[in-house]
Parts: sequence; structure tokens; C-alpha cells
Amino acid sequence: MGQSAEFGKFLKAMRSRMTPEMAGLPPSPTTRRVPGLRREEIARLADVSTDYYTRLEQGRNIHPSRAVLDSVGSALNLDPGEHAHMLALLENCASTRRSPDLSQTVRPALHQLLGAVGNVPALILGRRTDVLAGNRLAFLLLADFPAMPAAERNLTRWIYLDSQARELFRDWKTVASEAVGTLRADIGRHPNDVQANQLVGELAVNSEHFRHWWAGHRVAAASAGSVRFHHPVVGDLELNVENLSLPDDPDQVLRMYTAKPGSPSADSLTLLGSYGAEQAPTREPARTLQNKASDTQTP
Repeated sequence: MGQSAEFGKFLKAMRSRMTPEMAGLPPSPTTRRVPGLRREEIARLADVSTDYYTRLEQGRNIHPSRAVLDSVGSALNLDPGEHAHMLALLENCASTRRSPDLSQTVRPALHQLLGAVGNVPALILGRRTDVLAGNRLAFLLLADFPAMPAAERNLTRWIYLDSQARELFRDWKTVASEAVGTLRADIGRHPNDVQANQLVGELAVNSEHFRHWWAGHRVAAASAGSVRFHHPVVGDLELNVENLSLPDDPDQVLRMYTAKPGSPSADSLTLLGSYGAEQAPTREPARTLQNKASDTQTP
């Protein structure tokens, strides 16, 4: 394993959110000058020396064992996604790994799948939450990603920089915060991804919310959940979200939005699909969005 400054920053951020109560420690008899536990407290909980833990937080070039990392993760009360991110920060040290291949290809069978589930909004998300493909209903529900310039076809960028996204998501702050966590986890796996670092820079410049959440080193693993919408055409919806990792490409995720059968949201989805069918079709039901690294034309 290598070592990276990001690893130390992550440990410090996780320590700063801890309280004595979270760690099972007695309340501090004095006022703490900084938030979180002290280094020596985390070191004691992880059963390592304070000097060793300090070197970890400082990003020194040391090589902790998996047992030590597990102990530190337990002391910091990391959830499974955060623990995996901590390991990735070491395994994918920026100084020892090359930049990933920029090409992102969606298999033909996945295009068929997107078309087959045309009554369910579905997207294929790649690295950096790039929108690689989707069906017509997904673009009607969210945004017309194929009509965007190639460099803007990114879900996280759209969530933060498009005013329509703020109006669409009834719990925008929750959605945006989770998007930051997903992007953080992606960069942990690919620290030398130039496009990812450019995206982080653009969002940090243009969004105070992004700067705040990014500084907190939040990590979110794409999984299942629910999201509430206020759609300009069909009104309020509450949909379940499933994020399915693809076994042949761990950097691609199939995201599907489903409604409870017989619910008002299910009726609204049906109405949205009918509305879209009445419009003059300009694109296929399932569409690949050309890779940003090689795009020469807009779909």
C-alpha cells in the first residue's frame, strides 16, 4: 500500500465529527477547543500509539496492516462505505497509479435493457457520475442530457449548477450531499482522473454548498433509497431508487427509479410517459451519450 495526503485528511475529518458519547468515552471535564476527539483518544481506541496514529493523519509514508486499518476504522465509527473509501485512498495512491483509461463504453445488451424497461426511468452512470446512457423516461423525469454539450453530461454537475434541478428535487440538499459523497468515493478509486479533478474544481468555484460538503470528506456508496420530486409536468412524485453495480465494469451503475404499484406516483409516471410519447420524438428510447473524452458532435 502507498500513502497519500488525502488519506490523512480523511482520517482527520472523520475524527473531527466524533464525540465522546459516540466513542463510549466519559464526557470531557473541560471544554474542547476543537471539534471531535483528540488524536490520543482515537489512538487508544484503535490500540495503536499516539505517535503512530499522528503519522497516519499527517500522511507519512508508512504502511499500516489491514488489522490496524480495521481498528482505526472501528475507532472512527466508519460505516462500510467510509471504510472502503479509507482502504481505496491507500490502495490507489496518487503518486503510484496512472490515470485511468478515459473511454467508457456501454454494452449493447445494456442498451436493450434500457429500452425494455421503457416504463421505468433508467440511466447508466459511469465514473464521476457521467451520464453514459438512458431511456426516454429518465430524460423526461430528470433532464435532457443528450441535448447538453458533452462536457456537461454529468449528474452531479447538473444537480449543483442547474436551477431546474433545485426545483425538481424537493429535498435538494439531501440529494446534493449524497452526490458529493458518491463523487468523493469515485475519486478515492481514481485519484489521477484529470476530468474528475476538473469537475471538483468547477463545482467548488461555483457552489458554496459543494465546498462545504466536500471539505467534510463525506462518502456515500450508491445503493438504494427514495427521492421526492416536484416535476413541472406531472407534479409531486416519490420514487424508489436502485443503484445496481455492473459486474463487468465496477465503475458503471444502473440507476432505476420505480414507483409503488397503484400509488399516485405510479400514475404520475404513466402520465409522464404518455406526455413524452405525444411529443415529436427526436431520439431513440435508449440512448448512448458519447464519451466526453472522444466526443466530436452533440447527439
